[in-house]
Amino acid sequence: MAKANISNAIRRLRFDANEMTQKELAERVGVTRQTIVAIEAAKYSPTLELAFKVARAFGRPLEEVFFYESDQD
Repeated sequence: MAKANISNAIRRLRFDANEMTQKELAERVGVTRQTIVAIEAAKYSPTLELAFKVARAFGRPLEEVFFYESDQD
């Protein structure tokens, strides 16, 4: 079975957004700071709803925030 990874650009986007903190992003999207930490470190894949909320918080399309990579590609 192929392994799939979801990576993201959250850290860079936070920096570009006037150095938004993980806590500020968490408050904007309605989760804990620990959830943002785990997503940013690619230790947790967000739900589709949360992924859209994160992308919207940065004013970016989903594909500019999250990246799907599979061994089968």
